[in-house]
Amino acid sequence: MSALGDRAARTGRFLWSAWAGMAGLSVFAAAWQLGHETYGSFILPAPAETLVSMTAILADPGSWQLVGTTSLRALAGFAAATVIGTVSGVLAGYHPAIMRLARPQITLLLGVPPIAWIVLMMIWFGNGAGTVAATAAVACLPVVLIGAAEGIAGRDRGLDDMARAVGLGPMRRVARIALRQMLHSLFPALTMALGTAFKAAIMAELLTNAGGVGTELASARANLDVAAALAWILLSVGALIAVEYGLLQPLRAEAETWREAARPWGVKR
Repeated sequence: MSALGDRAARTGRFLWSAWAGMAGLSVFAAAWQLGHETYGSFILPAPAETLVSMTAILADPGSWQLVGTTSLRALAGFAAATVIGTVSGVLAGYHPAIMRLARPQITLLLGVPPIAWIVLMMIWFGNGAGTVAATAAVACLPVVLIGAAEGIAGRDRGLDDMARAVGLGPMRRVARIALRQMLHSLFPALTMALGTAFKAAIMAELLTNAGGVGTELASARANLDVAAALAWILLSVGALIAVEYGLLQPLRAEAETWREAARPWGVKR
């Protein structure tokens, strides 16, 4: 019951903190409205006009399917990058020689623009869902890898020595100590990688005409329908926020419960 009560309290505080996010979105909407009044509807439609267009889009059940398709492709690439990048990052963090060899490769991957990966993926895999998911995976892989590697490399080695002294084996030391210390740098990297996966997936869909939000953005561009383009952008951002705060942030809260215990009484995020 105590664990359940703690989880419920954390959930309540998390939901209550949403007012800060709403305040930030209100400031963004005000700046958007100012831009609309400055440049006019052809350049930047008003937020209300965009919401009307988004409501019309959501009235079509097929639009929900398109957003879901894009989200699943982005999540597939994100999941592949998370697994490969975390495992590779842990190995690199434990072995300085591997880290030195991996750094130039990470810099190389970060330096290649997503548009170049899309062209290569189109040549290798054709114009399909595989190209979109692979582009998302390659785009966010180096971010996850460096986050995991830096988390392991920066761990408190004194804790390893203490665990070894009380008889914990290598695997238990990795699972109970090293990986938990890695999370403080891995989760911010995962948050950034998730956004990168969505952006890369939509860009790949736009260029490959593979369906999803990207294809609808290409259609809006061809029709010079700025309100529809902004509406699809808002829908994709909404899907990203739903995944981050519906999946990633709750996982982080469960994995980092120690932060709540370490925070002084009365101190808020």
